[in-house]
Amino acid sequence: MLDMPAGWLDLLIYQICALPIWPAGSFMTVDQNVRGLIATLTVCFVCGAMGSLVIGNRMAFFSDALAHSAFAGVGLGLLICLLAGTDDDQLVRQRITLIMVCFGITIGLLIAYVREKTELASDTVIGVFFAGSIGLAAVVTQLGQSRRFFSIEDFIFGNPIFVQSWEVVLLMALAIGVGIFLCVMYNWLVLASASSSLALSRQVPVRLCRYLFIVLLALMVNLSQQITGTLLINGLLIVPAAAAANLAGNLRQMFWLSIGIAVAVGLGGSLLSWEINCRLVEAYGARFKIGISGTIIVLAVLAFGASMVLGRWVLRRT
Repeated sequence: MLDMPAGWLDLLIYQICALPIWPAGSFMTVDQNVRGLIATLTVCFVCGAMGSLVIGNRMAFFSDALAHSAFAGVGLGLLICLLAGTDDDQLVRQRITLIMVCFGITIGLLIAYVREKTELASDTVIGVFFAGSIGLAAVVTQLGQSRRFFSIEDFIFGNPIFVQSWEVVLLMALAIGVGIFLCVMYNWLVLASASSSLALSRQVPVRLCRYLFIVLLALMVNLSQQITGTLLINGLLIVPAAAAANLAGNLRQMFWLSIGIAVAVGLGGSLLSWEINCRLVEAYGARFKIGISGTIIVLAVLAFGASMVLGRWVLRRT
């Protein structure tokens, strides 16, 4: 189903790489770099758009739990593929992605359901599912070590260079879905995060909005694993939005600043890591390289630090 749009994307990437405006041997002349950059900017757009809502609803720990539950989803997918005798690595990767996403959505909905039905604090419920997911991951990944379909380091820390075209297509579809969802429900979500009783009095479907937001957040976190990795996805989701909160005077400014900062650090981190790695390879060979995802997160944290200083200046001026 994804072969045709993935083929169109590959054709577009090859045409971009062949443009005469790029210097020989530069970043944009390598198709893997262009594909990774498209995926990275798509993830940054989605994280920037969702980040302000995550902060507004105080769901930073929740999104972190969803990211770590992907370990269990990958382990289950790997175990099922081994039991089914699936040999094609590409097909295995697609099935693992599908199982991982379904597992992440299930965990997110269960957390929300248990939190509603019990009197336990949110962090307690999240911690229980967090521990259960990691424990399940430890069980099933040990059972599935007979074959290694991908680098666990890339899964933990992310590596956009090795992203597949069909994964970029999924990310683009997710970005479109996020845009439609926010156009329809953004005001409802903001009102519900401020006061659920006021939102209910205004006939806002608070429960539906909350569950749809959780499903979309689970989709985003799990599909972005290849780009940012399990340990860094929450950084890209939270840090640009936190930096935007230091600079913005209202929610609308925070929303657009969050997207702008996320996309800027994604673009800057990709180009900066390429330039630094080229210099390191020239000086020391291929033994020394820096990670793309880590560079993006470090730039995001630096942007947050700069926003604290600029935010004070903006407050004094206003």
